[in-house]
Amino acid sequence: MVRTGIGWAVGAAIAALLLLGRQPKDPPQSSPVSPAESVFEPTVSNDLPPPGPAPEGMVWIPGGEFSIGATVSSEGLCELHGVTKDALPVHRVYVDGFWIDATEVTNAQFAQFVKATRYLTVAERTPTAEEFPGAPAENLVAGSTVFTPTSTPVVLDDHYQWWRYQKGASWRHPEGPRSNLKGRERYPVLQVAYEDAAAYAKWAGKRLPTEAEWEFAARGGLSGKLYPWGDEFHPGGKAMANTYQGRFPVKDTGDDGYAGLAPVRSFPPTGYGLYDMAGNAWEWVSDWYRPDYYKRLASTGIVSRNPQGPDSSYDPAEPGEKKRVQRGGSFLCTDQYCTRYMVGTRGKGEIRTASNHVGFRCVKH
Repeated sequence: MVRTGIGWAVGAAIAALLLLGRQPKDPPQSSPVSPAESVFEPTVSNDLPPPGPAPEGMVWIPGGEFSIGATVSSEGLCELHGVTKDALPVHRVYVDGFWIDATEVTNAQFAQFVKATRYLTVAERTPTAEEFPGAPAENLVAGSTVFTPTSTPVVLDDHYQWWRYQKGASWRHPEGPRSNLKGRERYPVLQVAYEDAAAYAKWAGKRLPTEAEWEFAARGGLSGKLYPWGDEFHPGGKAMANTYQGRFPVKDTGDDGYAGLAPVRSFPPTGYGLYDMAGNAWEWVSDWYRPDYYKRLASTGIVSRNPQGPDSSYDPAEPGEKKRVQRGGSFLCTDQYCTRYMVGTRGKGEIRTASNHVGFRCVKH
């Protein structure tokens, strides 16, 4: 499998960098979003108590019926127009109740898993010539992709300007060999590919959430709001999530208290008591990514119950890559480039790609 694609924005970064090919693509063109959108209806939560005591670090989500997706109100805050098209139309979904981690899985938690299983993440494995035909042998080294600020402002049309393939980058060394986890035990684990997150979840007796479960939990009982806490990004001037301030991608000024990643629980919880459902680190969910999936569900005219996502992946921008959905945005999200920390919007990532802005959390019944 080819390790390509970093979240929704990076595309085939690892393959291109290993092949010494900085080959920026034109951004995919999209047609205007139709104004004829479904309206948000109230969330109808199940009136059921938790099935037992809460597992350590987890929160009970009652489940129920809700409106999932985003509208053009989310579109206006992005420089990359058309990014919410794959979150249309808003439609009704039902999910059963479930437990979910209150926070993203931390470095300390992932370290316990690795110690118990001796698991080696994708980023720690040496790429092979079979994975990357034509790559020079000296380029086939274990590593991953790392965000690198530019020295001066740049036109935001080529993400290779601020992403690099870094030898030795892994969950233990998120920014490369000179970085480590000292003092970062409570930070979200990063540099995990989808299979790494799924392996941890299985070891912990859990699983990755479906996209519908993730959004129901993130909305915290609210309906149709731009963010997990409401429609105002900084209510009363207060930062509610870890995002990027300053000129992107030159310098994160840290006006929200953090330049770069933050420890879990650094910002207020949602209505369901969950942390970092917007910003900080993108989160893997179990659904395959297809931009037309919501349209397919809505076309049935019925409320979809516990949707598991499409049967296969397809991204028109990179049709050869297998991608899963990512949710929640990261500390790199900004209204200068894209605001996919907005609760109804969707991200995507190639399944064997890791980076220093993607993590995960788990669920269980």
